[in-house]
Amino acid sequence: MVIASYAGTPAPAGAGNLSRAGEIFQLLRDGRARTRSELAASTGLARSTVAARIDALLESGMVGPAGEAASSGGRPPSRFAFNPSARTVLGVDVGATHVIVAASDLTGDVLATERHDVDIADGPTEVLSWIVTHGQNLLEKIGRDVSALAGVGIGLPGPVEHSTGKPTNPPIMPGWDGFDVPAFIQRFWDTQVLVDNDVNIMALGEQASYWPDEQNLIFVKVATGIGAGIISSGALQRGAVGTAGDLGHVRVPRGDAVRCRCGNYGCLEALASGPAVATALSRTGAAVHDGADVLQLARNGNEAARDALRQAGRDIGDVLATCVSLLNPSMIVIGGSVANEGENVMAGIREVVYRRSMPLATAQLNVVLSKAGTQAGVLGASRMVIEHVLSPASIEAIVAGA
Repeated sequence: MVIASYAGTPAPAGAGNLSRAGEIFQLLRDGRARTRSELAASTGLARSTVAARIDALLESGMVGPAGEAASSGGRPPSRFAFNPSARTVLGVDVGATHVIVAASDLTGDVLATERHDVDIADGPTEVLSWIVTHGQNLLEKIGRDVSALAGVGIGLPGPVEHSTGKPTNPPIMPGWDGFDVPAFIQRFWDTQVLVDNDVNIMALGEQASYWPDEQNLIFVKVATGIGAGIISSGALQRGAVGTAGDLGHVRVPRGDAVRCRCGNYGCLEALASGPAVATALSRTGAAVHDGADVLQLARNGNEAARDALRQAGRDIGDVLATCVSLLNPSMIVIGGSVANEGENVMAGIREVVYRRSMPLATAQLNVVLSKAGTQAGVLGASRMVIEHVLSPASIEAIVAGA
């Protein structure tokens, strides 16, 4: 279930491997229609070999007819192209207090979506049952049968052992530790189920949908917690046990007296997350209870709220300046509920990152707000599944079962 790279369509393997249907299919993933002769010319394979593989792909539904090419005499040759509507993917973004489910085709285009308030603390059985029920509703809404479901991708707000799909000691997810998420979903749907940390899939969604040419990107989520998804040299970096990008528990110099829920002092999350900013502002007498209240005050022109958000940005910038030195990204994307509404947060981040980082490291660095917004998670969850089910090995399995 390990996926090596999410940076777009994989490059074809050498000609020796291209005789397989799964490898020939990779040439068609760009959506451009081709004839058998064109595929034979580009692969160096015999036309009869290409014809046999195309026939198998046509039978599986993964490739479909795409009209006829211009004739140079005689019957015009038929053209074939990738059929993204052959299967449907469900992408699921589970947050601390919400779940978003989206149905998409095999290019990642979203066909329908639902969002509801769901508390992650209700436990895995209740939350995952909700996902199954509403996922089924979406499939019915777009007129697709469960048999056309290629896979389900799920992002969870805590550490995940990606190879098994099981959460690992998640701090805000009581009852989830070690729970077999894929097995539960597969009780209802006989399909692939891939699970990852929510910020990792947000990084995938943002990069694939809006910055496909950026091979070194950090996506930072600023919400109830703070975390990052790291794409380096085109590949998502999870680290040894899946905790790469856990920025929320990096120490910030000014936070020595501030205790974090993890038990340490000075963690970024304890100073700059939505709840932390609200707590600090409430001590000044402001009537705020969470990050949303702070954002609303800032939008109404409250200077104390704006100052608090800008300071949160500076704290985040302190940590990101170190990331810039270590990873040398070309793009830092800021997302999450706090950042998506907060130009003050962005101002604080940019102020410190560009001041603290070396000029060479920031010469081509862009620090931007997320373009995907609240859709980043479901876009990434879908992309995670798509790259898996359209891999050469998976296509071979689909063709064999056609």
